[in-house]
Amino acid sequence: MNVKSIIGLVEKSFLIIIAFFTIAAMGQEVLVLIDNRRVELKDLLLMFIYAEVLGMLAAFYASHRIPITIPLFIAMTALSRLIILQGKEGDPSILLYESGAITLIAGACWIISRIQMTDGPER
Repeated sequence: MNVKSIIGLVEKSFLIIIAFFTIAAMGQEVLVLIDNRRVELKDLLLMFIYAEVLGMLAAFYASHRIPITIPLFIAMTALSRLIILQGKEGDPSILLYESGAITLIAGACWIISRIQMTDGPER
């Protein structure tokens, strides 16, 4: 067994562990929502992050690469969740930084999509 195949096996093992833990975290979150009998936007965004992580893992297994836009979508969702969790009592400058980061990531996604339209499939 060569080094490349060992690294590939370790990578796939960790991805399976990540998938398992993501599904477990989703289950825990659903149980908390049922127990609280209340669903808020922050909860939905967290569930969306979990779904995107699973989508990223599925994309990797389908094509053996991770499309760059999926982690960027996860980052935008995570930043949106931070803005919601911050609430009204937070420092307004932090809100500007977080929203600026979302704008930059969205711009990067737009540029990547434009490049892919002209160059063909994602690399």
